[in-house]
Amino acid sequence: MPPYFALWSRVADFAPERLVELLVNREVVRATLMRCTVHLVTADDCLALRPAVAPVIDRQLTGNPGRAAELKKIDDLGALAAAAREYLKEPRGAKELGAHLAAAWPQCKPAELARIAQFVVPVLQTPPRGVWGKSAQPAWTAIEDWLDRPLERPAQVGAALRRYLAAYGPASVADMQKWSGLGGLAEVVAGLDLRTYRDEAGRVLYDLPDATLPAEDAPAPVRFLAEYDSAILSHADRARIIDAAHVPAVVAKNGIVKGTFLVDGFVRGVWSEAGGSVSVTPFVGLSAIETEAVEAEGAALAAFAAPGRATPRVTIQSAQ
Repeated sequence: MPPYFALWSRVADFAPERLVELLVNREVVRATLMRCTVHLVTADDCLALRPAVAPVIDRQLTGNPGRAAELKKIDDLGALAAAAREYLKEPRGAKELGAHLAAAWPQCKPAELARIAQFVVPVLQTPPRGVWGKSAQPAWTAIEDWLDRPLERPAQVGAALRRYLAAYGPASVADMQKWSGLGGLAEVVAGLDLRTYRDEAGRVLYDLPDATLPAEDAPAPVRFLAEYDSAILSHADRARIIDAAHVPAVVAKNGIVKGTFLVDGFVRGVWSEAGGSVSVTPFVGLSAIETEAVEAEGAALAAFAAPGRATPRVTIQSAQ
């Protein structure tokens, strides 16, 4: 459910039903994209981004030692991709997919066959996975079949970077590489028409030519960011939004990224929600004014998560 909370924090009067409608109507999709992780994006962005980040997904295919061992048992990976693509014309669960492929490749573990297929075939997850208020195991199908349109080829990496900068610029080449998982982007960036800045350390930051910067005194009210929020994950230099000492409390080694809250534009702690109750854990003590603002925004979040609850509950724990 993180995309719903991410949009709630950014869009006034956001209604989760609108996103559900877009998801069910195939105007937005959940697909394996940047950094070989699942993202919710528009259909157009999916068709453009999947070819652009293909090298990242290909690298992950062989990067896992256990998976590499299974790959050695497959003489013709192209044949497996073709078989999987045909079977994935209809949404299939991983267990179902693995069992189907194991009939032709009995020397391989079904679970690994399913994972390999999700690398060699551009796939997405279908509803009801990701539908607000519902729970479902992932079912996978081919992107091009679900959207009834081809992927954009050749890959337009430069266009993908412009999409990134539209959301997260100004940013360095290292930031773009962190967001995408791609390497060697300096040459691509050099070929784009971009505005440049320098940060306090003298590093070059790039942005779209017509993008403007907010005023230095622009207000930065308290905001709650979702789990796995790209504002936390889309820069190599996270110091602009979170103190390095606090990163381990947000980004765990097992890949879990907790929900965070911002005070004056910087991460000041983490939050969780259950049943319309929001629990907030600051990293450092909050002033009385900050506490009041966090409680107010937390109450709004609780009301969004459980609109039927009479009184939203917000609990602020002791600072870590």
